[in-house]
Amino acid sequence: MNDRIKIFGIIALVGFMAGVVAQVAATYFIPWMIAVLPSLAGLASYMVTGMAGAVLTVALVGVWAHFTSRNQ
Repeated sequence: MNDRIKIFGIIALVGFMAGVVAQVAATYFIPWMIAVLPSLAGLASYMVTGMAGAVLTVALVGVWAHFTSRNQ
């Protein structure tokens, strides 16, 4: 039971960090992208959201794989 609490805590921490990264991206990266690439203004938020989702998924799977692997 103690291991599960650790895993949930780590996943919560990774999720928190992903939320912070998403907020920073929404605050700074999207406006910069709209200013630099006006033709992609409609797609910028989707691209950033997709990248944040991809990073979060890879991080969560990496954490899960690390903690569920058996040392041989």
